[in-house]
Amino acid sequence: MNTSAIRTASLARRERQKAETRQAILDAARELFVTDGVEATTMRAIAAKIGYTPTAIYHHFRDKDALIVELCMADFTALGQAMYKIGRIEDPVERLRRMGLAYTDFALDNQSQYRFMFMTSLKHPMVDAAGNIVKSPDEDAYGFLLQTVTEGIEKGVYRPELSDAPELAQMFWGGIHGIISLWFTHCNEPHIVFRDPRETVRTMCDAMIRGSLRNSA
Repeated sequence: MNTSAIRTASLARRERQKAETRQAILDAARELFVTDGVEATTMRAIAAKIGYTPTAIYHHFRDKDALIVELCMADFTALGQAMYKIGRIEDPVERLRRMGLAYTDFALDNQSQYRFMFMTSLKHPMVDAAGNIVKSPDEDAYGFLLQTVTEGIEKGVYRPELSDAPELAQMFWGGIHGIISLWFTHCNEPHIVFRDPRETVRTMCDAMIRGSLRNSA
């Protein structure tokens, strides 16, 4: 192997190690944010969790706000990608139902991410290191939901009193989030027999959609 190839391989290895360290920091921060709270979690605590010095953490993130911004963007981007994987379904009602199931799969398959995104007291900064406004990290997923509901309203598929797209979208989202969050926080309580959350969401989506349609069977 010549000198150039060795140098290239060495650079690639360093970049891979840097990315792995950065991901380890983000994973540790997310876990602590969920268990201890965002405000109570310090950069020192994050460093201690993965056996690093605080100084090493600051090589990757200038401060906790910068870490939170990146973590928000990564996790909400993953949610958006999960939603868009269902593809372009022409029928907005069927698309809405499939979105609910995809959202539930994401939440249950990525529980730490979901708890951080929707079940912590998070006030993420909206300005990056250069002072640029950061796009709201949940905008894409919610935008897709709102667009889908709006299409259904414009096509006249919903009952006439359900003409407020944000309200209908938030009703649908709130119902699914309620089932998921209750299961996360109370599934081990002996006096409540919880059903499988995926099946409960599936049934709820069908019931909500059927009840909201203009011409439901």
